[in-house]
Amino acid sequence: MSKAAELPEVVEAYRDRVWHRESEDRVEDALSAERFIERVGFCSALTDCRRPGPSLYIAVCGRRDAYMPRNVQKDPESRLAWYIKDDVMRRGRVYYAKLKRGRLTFIARRLLPYFHALWGVPVGREAKVLSADARSVLRVLRSEWEMGTRDLRLASRMDERSRFNRAVDELQKTFKVIPSDVIYKPTFSYIWALAESRFQDELERMASREEALKEIARAYLSGAGMTLRGELASVTGLSRTEAGSGSWSLVDDGVALRLEPGVYKWRELF
Repeated sequence: MSKAAELPEVVEAYRDRVWHRESEDRVEDALSAERFIERVGFCSALTDCRRPGPSLYIAVCGRRDAYMPRNVQKDPESRLAWYIKDDVMRRGRVYYAKLKRGRLTFIARRLLPYFHALWGVPVGREAKVLSADARSVLRVLRSEWEMGTRDLRLASRMDERSRFNRAVDELQKTFKVIPSDVIYKPTFSYIWALAESRFQDELERMASREEALKEIARAYLSGAGMTLRGELASVTGLSRTEAGSGSWSLVDDGVALRLEPGVYKWRELF
């Protein structure tokens, strides 16, 4: 997204309301976080105002100019956002994982079939698409269903943490594995589970690629009010061509207007 491009203030004010960038409507607990995620459809977990799109951290801060400090352990807003993130993950009412471009992302259940249609890997293609390490981790989890990081790494026979981490990241990006809990004592550890253990119905629901692009674009544009060139691609990890295809579908449906190449606005707001 171009640094020179600026949104009209009316659009920024609309985003303030929808993305909870106002102090009186900031997110303060897991329940309000789940409502926020359901409203926006999907959002990042811990990004600040330097990246486009809705963010749980910004919603916790309740202001559009929220910056993540360097020393997050001593910052009350960062600590609260981290605590809420963990609580939402444990509750399992919305999807949470590290997705495209390694970003920690929340997805409302209603949009999960569309994200899965774009980046999920069917069982029949796992041998061709997934790495040997990722398949090794997946085999263990399909046997044990749920395991802590250390036990899962040992059971997968991976001595190198970096190698294991790459495999788990790959499985998260392809909607195979999710973190279902996190433990801080005696040592920090995620509990890993199969994504289908919590979201089987959503992951089994079929959607075409064209429908998926349109519905993801719809969710973002209806919450953003307007998108600048490259914004949707930057937020979602889609290519600009794919993002443009989804946005064009909204224009064809009459719910969006194209102002110029790559710039769209939600018709109902103007």
